[in-house]
Amino acid sequence: MPYHVTIRPSGHEFQVAEHESVLDAALREKGNVLPYGCRNGKCGSCMGTILSGEIAYPEGRPPGLSEREQAEGKALLCQARPMSDLVIEAREVKTGGDIAVKVLPCRVERRELLAPDVMRLYLKLPSAERLQFLAGQYVDILLADGRRRSFSLANPPHADELLELHVRRVSEGFFTGYVFDKMKDKALLRFQGPLGTFFLRDDASRPVILVGGGTGFAPLKGILEHAFHVGLDRSLHLYWGVRAKVDLYLDELPRRWAQEHPNFRYTPVLSEPRPDDDWEGRTGWVHEAVAADYPDLSGYDVYMSGPPPMIDAAKPVFAARGLPGERLFYDSFEFASR
Repeated sequence: MPYHVTIRPSGHEFQVAEHESVLDAALREKGNVLPYGCRNGKCGSCMGTILSGEIAYPEGRPPGLSEREQAEGKALLCQARPMSDLVIEAREVKTGGDIAVKVLPCRVERRELLAPDVMRLYLKLPSAERLQFLAGQYVDILLADGRRRSFSLANPPHADELLELHVRRVSEGFFTGYVFDKMKDKALLRFQGPLGTFFLRDDASRPVILVGGGTGFAPLKGILEHAFHVGLDRSLHLYWGVRAKVDLYLDELPRRWAQEHPNFRYTPVLSEPRPDDDWEGRTGWVHEAVAADYPDLSGYDVYMSGPPPMIDAAKPVFAARGLPGERLFYDSFEFASR
């Protein structure tokens, strides 16, 4: 039978299914509200205090929990299974600053060519590690010579077994050239993360417009999949601006979301459609399409990710349509210097 869990002091409530840990249930029902690290009982990041109710550890007291802590009512929520309804006191994740930034090794589990110049990388962490992050944040790949390359996480936090990056090939790019021409599956990398303040503010009730340019779709994908996962009922409208049809490298995914979620709409926009694209959809600059559809943005939240010229062009246009400056959130994809 499922058990009812209440988190104090926030009052968050959720159900835990049989044979499910408290943390797994919180991630499934509420999203990224509880802190965690390894998710295997070793690091102690998910520790909370049991105020009422009973728990059990099917494999015994986890190594990250001392006998003294257990006697004081502490519990590691990634391993704790409820034996009754629970009231738990625990720290919760509210901002990016609540999550520890780590330097971790990873393995390239597999690569997938999504478009002629876009490669999807799936990264696997060591078995004793998981990366907690907020949907929309990014990581820095750490190169051997000390240089860094930043890439947004395209997967949502609840699906963290593999980390997903969308890498666009840059002309004469040092790292992207390696990814496309020399990298093999199982290659080893190091990264630092999570980083950035581009993530969904889910404590508001305003409708949301999301604007992506090129691989700026990546963090928006993670944000939207998180929103669908937690059942966010705010209106969500995604605009994806690219040059030609081939650049809509996962076009079938938002089209499927539009069929599955009544509160979601999708508008792709091509700036330079090719003759053989046979395109009957929107054309021009993506921010101009938003402005045409929403002449009054005063009641909206807008999230933008992509190349700096797109974001720089959109800012004054959106401001002229009433968008408050504090309701514009953006991630500008600057290319790293050589």
